[in-house]
Amino acid sequence: MQKICIVFDRLRAEEKLLQAKASEMGYETSMIDAKTTRFDTDSKRTENDFGDVVLERCISYYRGLNFTACLEFLDIPVINSFDVANRCGNKMITSMLLKKHNIPTPKTYFSFSAESAMEHFEKVGYPLVIKPIVGSWGRSVMPIKDKDTADAIIENRQVTDGPQDRIYYLQEMIDRPPRDIRVITIGDQTVAAMYRKSSGGFKTNIALGAEPEICKITNEIEDLCIKASKAVGGGILGIDLMEDKKSGLVVHEVNNTVEFKGLVKVAEKDIPKEMIDFAVNYTRK
Repeated sequence: MQKICIVFDRLRAEEKLLQAKASEMGYETSMIDAKTTRFDTDSKRTENDFGDVVLERCISYYRGLNFTACLEFLDIPVINSFDVANRCGNKMITSMLLKKHNIPTPKTYFSFSAESAMEHFEKVGYPLVIKPIVGSWGRSVMPIKDKDTADAIIENRQVTDGPQDRIYYLQEMIDRPPRDIRVITIGDQTVAAMYRKSSGGFKTNIALGAEPEICKITNEIEDLCIKASKAVGGGILGIDLMEDKKSGLVVHEVNNTVEFKGLVKVAEKDIPKEMIDFAVNYTRK
């Protein structure tokens, strides 16, 4: 019987659900806090209780990414892989991969200085949505509707001057209903989908109060999501789509350590079970 390890940096409902389901299915589990774990260049796989396969579930993108690199250094199977985590964690890379694989996605503009970002605004016009290339829960995602707002945002970035502040990721504003669609894909299967309805503002993140409602997985949704999964390298993913009133469905984001506590309330399939099954089968490939 295989042993499953769940790595976390904050123990959330999702990690508890995964552990409970794995135990219910008869698998031994270990829970490891990334914050208290140490590695070195002479580390051995047996020094920590990583089991046969690891589900990497860190909230912190950089912590999870580098922890995954350490696991792969020790030849420990980990979901998702470093390459997948890297592609999904950087919105610019995700956007380029979606476009490269002919998956409908919002037109996105990349600039590497305040001056070139303003040139994009002047050339393209308003509104545009500005996003940090790394981040979750809708933090620092803002619609820029006029030059005064653009000036203020750019001025603030020049003051803070963090590494991400120097990279401007600007996306066209999609004319959509006040909701988006979150789909969980596991391997080459679409497992569950929900509408995330805005609670009144621009953003539709469940973490910010958006309301989940079950979404029927149509052939179009399934096709787009499987293509998006393959574009980033597959695994256990959360794929976000918007319903463009002119162009139809567009994929705007692919999430690596997908949260599912909202979706599990309305989904027909047992999401934690599907994830554990995938992890068990992952080591048999």
